[in-house]
Amino acid sequence: MSPRRNRPRPGKDDRPERPDRPGITEDRVQQWQDGEYMVRNVFGGAAVKTYLCPGCMQAIRPGLAHVVAWPADDRGDLADRRHWHTGCWRARDRRAPGVERSRNAPRYG
Repeated sequence: MSPRRNRPRPGKDDRPERPDRPGITEDRVQQWQDGEYMVRNVFGGAAVKTYLCPGCMQAIRPGLAHVVAWPADDRGDLADRRHWHTGCWRARDRRAPGVERSRNAPRYG
C-alpha cells in the first residue's frame, strides 16, 4: 500500500474562508418572484441571539440554524437584513408573510 498523499482539493482555494466567523456560509444570490436576494446560512453554533422570523412571526432561538437574507441591490445594508427560519425562507413563495397582531385583536375581520 502506498502512503497517503495530501493534495488540496480543486476549487477549495478559490472560495474565501471566514476564520473569524465559523459556522456562517459565504453570501450567495437567490432569485425569487419579488427579486434577487443575498442569502447567508447561519449554523446552530454561530446563532447566538434571538431573532423574529418575518415568515411566521415566531422567535428564532439561539443555537438554531437559520437563514439571513436581504435585497441584493442594497449591498448588505444592516437595516434590510432579515433572519428567517430555513423552512419559512424556502416556503415564502407558497404562503403570505406573517401578520403581527396584538393579543386582543380579532383574528378574522
